[in-house]
Amino acid sequence: MSRVILHVDLDAFFCSVEELMAPELKGQPFVVGGRPEGRGVVTSASYAARQYGVRSAMPMAQAVRLCPGLRIVRPRHAEYSDFSDRVMTYLRDSVPVVEQISIDEAFLDASDDPRGGPGAAREMQAAIRTRFGLPTSWGVASNKLVAKIATEVGKPNGLISVPGGSEAQFLAPLPVAMLWGIGPKSEARLADFEVRTIGQLAHLSDVRLGEVFGDWGMELAARARGLDDRPVEDSYEPRSLSAEQTFAKDVSSESRLRRCLLEMSERVGRRLRQAELAGSTVRIKLRWPDFATITRQSRLAQPTDQDQEIFRAAWVLFKGNWRQGRAVRLLGVGVSELGPPVRQLGLFDRAWEADRRLLQAIDRLREKYGSDVLTRAGELADDRD
Repeated sequence: MSRVILHVDLDAFFCSVEELMAPELKGQPFVVGGRPEGRGVVTSASYAARQYGVRSAMPMAQAVRLCPGLRIVRPRHAEYSDFSDRVMTYLRDSVPVVEQISIDEAFLDASDDPRGGPGAAREMQAAIRTRFGLPTSWGVASNKLVAKIATEVGKPNGLISVPGGSEAQFLAPLPVAMLWGIGPKSEARLADFEVRTIGQLAHLSDVRLGEVFGDWGMELAARARGLDDRPVEDSYEPRSLSAEQTFAKDVSSESRLRRCLLEMSERVGRRLRQAELAGSTVRIKLRWPDFATITRQSRLAQPTDQDQEIFRAAWVLFKGNWRQGRAVRLLGVGVSELGPPVRQLGLFDRAWEADRRLLQAIDRLREKYGSDVLTRAGELADDRD
């Protein structure tokens, strides 16, 4: 089976998060970064600002000259990390292997995904927009190199799929600077030989490649033909596992918030069992409509990977920090202090083991038939309310 590699990029990520926090910024030319009075630089530019030539890494003083009236927003790195963690967690829940390469980029191996590469990418693109309010661009190809370039071609908010066998044809008309390893100096040197596209580089003679790049020339020529055999490598070792939901409309119903917390506890428990991990600390996260956010946690007597134990601890924390009728914008639950699922059982304590075997059976059913194959009776009763 041929490989199917996806690349995802969170479009103008810092600016996209800021627009969620301050909707009045949408459509406006603004940047995230330091002040122009010092040596501030542009960290991220909105697409409206980019129309004036403003770009990331540009000195802020230059950006202000290019775009009169440019708004400057101070970075909020904790918020960016929070959104990134939530998106990456969703991606890891969606495909088996995810290689995160920066706060806003990742490769995914979807070779065995029954949805197919474009189908999986479209579904995840829509889900990230719906769940987190963030736009993404996607590239789908047989390798990492072409998938990433496809993402760049499709920005913003695009999805470009390159069928296997057409990699060189796709790359040929693109500017040579889009190829990894070609910087401004290499681009200028290639221009001396009338090489301005990736296709022209692919057909450059071995002698010329050696003159310009030395021993590295043959590697660049292979890249120009769309060849790349690097695997997607998931070196992720979680310090915690969590699930969150940002509501499309603020929620104040206790029954709905309870049901949501239960569903997320089940999701976290399932991921713990899949990873053969258990955690000793349960935490919740609450965000109010004004974006004020709190986290609370409690330590368990013993590590757990069981849904109900996670939920019971999370519910106690929730009830202790929420008053009846107060609206909630975001709700999350997580488990940390992870390790092997080892538990000290009393002489007559066999209920825990029985519950664990039941949950493992449920996990197998959900893996085979989908997450909705089983529904708690309590949830059905809530739905009738």
